[in-house]
Amino acid sequence: MPALNVEFSDRELEDLRQIAKERGTSMKALVREAAAADIARHRALQEGAEAFRRFFATHADEFAAAFPDDEPPAKGAGRAA
Repeated sequence: MPALNVEFSDRELEDLRQIAKERGTSMKALVREAAAADIARHRALQEGAEAFRRFFATHADEFAAAFPDDEPPAKGAGRAA
């Protein structure tokens, strides 16, 4: 399995040691779990954003009708010929 060396300040390292001790786990497991949780959170946010984009695109006309003041000006609107 690939590995990654990560540098921490003395204070961060001591905090990690203390947290790992309190949780009864190793520092390696603690850092790996934190990284895995952040990856899962990032993926969920990406999926949520994509679901919103699809929903908005599907219902764009409804949003435009409900919020006409928020619609961008039509192309070429406001330009003198």
